[in-house]
Amino acid sequence: MDKLVGLLKGIFKDTDGESLGKNRLRVTAPRGSVLAVLDYLKASGFYQLKSISCVDWMDENEFELVYHVASMESPLHLMVKTRIARDNATFPTAIPIFKNAGIFEREIHELFGVEFEGNPDLAPLFLENWKEIPPFRKDFNMREYVKETYDSIPSFEEYQWQKEN
Repeated sequence: MDKLVGLLKGIFKDTDGESLGKNRLRVTAPRGSVLAVLDYLKASGFYQLKSISCVDWMDENEFELVYHVASMESPLHLMVKTRIARDNATFPTAIPIFKNAGIFEREIHELFGVEFEGNPDLAPLFLENWKEIPPFRKDFNMREYVKETYDSIPSFEEYQWQKEN
């Protein structure tokens, strides 16, 4: 794993990495290098994009995108991380490298509001007609949303009374 970190640091000067225990490696790259790192890793045998996750670092006004890649020939699991600005969050799509990136990007777009430039389908997966800020952002107030949405629904007793009359 140290060899791979050294190799990545040699090719991508602004990239860093560290072992997270047996068969797990975290690579941190700036926004402009992530797709090149992913492309290099794929060419090196890491053909499988297992998922893309997003972390909301609201206090730092950033999102962290985490690409989880694996190889069928190696037990090594790699996480490639980058941070992007939370305001007007945009990032280029990884679809040209990993075709299955589209569905993960679509989910992150819907739940965090990140725009993936070049992704042809960012339509909602779960939240049809959603009008609030994306619900996985830390500034989304779930309690207030539930109160506004569900307090207007009649209670069971009120519903039964309306049904009988």
